[in-house]
Amino acid sequence: MSLKENIDMVKDELNSEEKFFEKAVMTERFVKKYKNMMIGGVVVVVLFVAGSIFYSFNEKQNIKEANIALAELKQDPTSVSVKSKLKSLSKELYDVWSYSQAMANNDIKALQELKSSKTIIVSDLAKYELASASGDQDKLSDYSMKQDAIYKDLALVQNAILYINAGQTKKAHKELRKVPQSSSLNKVVTALMHYGVK
Repeated sequence: MSLKENIDMVKDELNSEEKFFEKAVMTERFVKKYKNMMIGGVVVVVLFVAGSIFYSFNEKQNIKEANIALAELKQDPTSVSVKSKLKSLSKELYDVWSYSQAMANNDIKALQELKSSKTIIVSDLAKYELASASGDQDKLSDYSMKQDAIYKDLALVQNAILYINAGQTKKAHKELRKVPQSSSLNKVVTALMHYGVK
């Protein structure tokens, strides 16, 4: 190698080392400038992960305790302390238990209270049971008009039967036509259309 090539090679090495040191200095400045923000970000992530773990653990404990309280209520349904414990641990599970008790005891008053439950399914079922128990066509119609009603088709069929019993066949036909073909009650609807309504 010639002397000129050696000098060029040394220059290239010095340039690359100079660039490396320049980048190291820039990185050091960046770290110094944003050190607190980076530490804060790491602390926030650690706190978030720890909070999530604690929340998950706490939820599992609540579920366990609520299930224990539910088992105790099955043994002694009159225990006021266990009822309040279940209600504080899981309002939804308490509402479901209350609904089952109301149905078992045919308790209209309890169903009236459950109509305003925050547990949507319980609220809907209570509304249906109240409308069905009343035998009131208007209440059944109001229930069946709700878009998300669980027993919508059954309410329509019940209403049609009430119309049949009242001798109002046109209204019964109208109610039965509202039940979709895909409904599990379609065979009942067909039978009522052919045999029950003349």
